[in-house]
Amino acid sequence: GAEGTDLMIGRTISHYEILEKLGEGGMGVVYRARDTKLDRTVAIKFLPPHLSADPEAVKRFVHEARAASALNHSAIGVIHEIDETEDNATFIVMACYQGHTLRKMINDLRAQSTLGPERSYPRHRGRNL
Repeated sequence: GAEGTDLMIGRTISHYEILEKLGEGGMGVVYRARDTKLDRTVAIKFLPPHLSADPEAVKRFVHEARAASALNHSAIGVIHEIDETEDNATFIVMACYQGHTLRKMINDLRAQSTLGPERSYPRHRGRNL
């Protein structure tokens, strides 16, 4: 797969050993990594190279990390740190959780539903409410 050609796999960034790519989106690429100091699994989100050169994108990325780290809720991931690589790639280190993606959970719920799309909402016939 694409993971085999990813140059990040096997690299050590600071004290984090990159193990596998978990996913990517418009604002980052996320990897599963091992924190070699604390011997724990973490997730590392890197700002893509084309955005790392954009000061506004870096500012938004840092703001995202600060905002998330200020929150303490069981549904929000824990932020451990934010840092930069030697080649100026900004990254956020956060707790890594096992489980399914939100997309998979939604698709599974839709598949289990007994209501078709035409019956998802109640219909009011013959009466103005």
